[in-house]
Amino acid sequence: MITIKKTFSFVIIFLFLVACSSNDSEPTGAEEGTENNEQTAIEGDLSFYTSQPDEDAQKLVDAFKGKFPDVNVEIFRSGTEEVISKIQAENQAGEVQADVLLVADAVTFENLKSEDLLLSYKSEETSEIPETFVDKDGMYTGTKVMATVLAVNTEKVTDLPDSWNVLTTEEAKGQSIMPSPLYSGAAAYNLGVFTRNDEFNWDFYEKLRENEVMITEGNGAVQQAVAAGEKSYGMVVDFIIARAKAEGSPIDLIYPKEGVPVITEPIAIMKNTSNEAAAKAFVDFVLSEEGQKLAAEIGYTPIRKGVDAPEGLKSIEEMDVLEAELSDLYQARETDKEEFNSMFGDQ
Repeated sequence: MITIKKTFSFVIIFLFLVACSSNDSEPTGAEEGTENNEQTAIEGDLSFYTSQPDEDAQKLVDAFKGKFPDVNVEIFRSGTEEVISKIQAENQAGEVQADVLLVADAVTFENLKSEDLLLSYKSEETSEIPETFVDKDGMYTGTKVMATVLAVNTEKVTDLPDSWNVLTTEEAKGQSIMPSPLYSGAAAYNLGVFTRNDEFNWDFYEKLRENEVMITEGNGAVQQAVAAGEKSYGMVVDFIIARAKAEGSPIDLIYPKEGVPVITEPIAIMKNTSNEAAAKAFVDFVLSEEGQKLAAEIGYTPIRKGVDAPEGLKSIEEMDVLEAELSDLYQARETDKEEFNSMFGDQ
């Protein structure tokens, strides 16, 4: 009987030791995830679609590759509306080629979100981004603050205006220029905001048409026309005017007293990305302190707390912001553009 008890005890102890050994060698779920993350290399190809100017997009990619040299980033750049048209065409063809998208405004991303084209990812860096600029579902996050302002050629306009209404005066007849909402995401956003503001609405755009405002493709063309003196006034995003002024162009920017529309150039990862690890690393870098300081060096107003705006630009706290309900803007974008097109024609 004693022999049997000893044998039974030995078996129990043996089984216990085997179980302990097994637990030691097999990671828990969390441990397994950690190990996999440690093994996930940041490398391979990454397709980056953006509406940023070519030079700015390249500086961003070069800085990212300085940290992740094994990632090969391919850039596709155009106006927001054309970038989105390309994505929609690729989606209809069966596969979106972009891994990461950075274009003008949250309205555009709301549309992509509704079509289930975005991957939810809330970077740890969003803890330093104002909550209002971070999508609650983690689908996109703002990367900078960009206001549309009034630009003037300082050789042609010596008495600087303080109101958008200068664009509808006799002085500005045939002397003003703005980007097309059919090409520029910022201009499309502005159209939605101005036409839903009681102080402006569609009457403002009708007066602009009557005052022979010139419609061009993008904000860059507006800056060039005003800086060259081809036009006296422009509606244009603030950072390119501050940059041109700093470079010595006879141009200045004004934040009109009625307020300014503001976009945040959000960033998002496409749902079918083929390189999720690199895409997340890219988003993290753009939102990081290092990435935001780079944005400020390039000339943008950063969106991250604690990183100062470049000289000549206002921070979001200093701006009077013209706003409209995001859901209204999203639902009405196409009809707004159709109305604009019928008013101004194919300019």
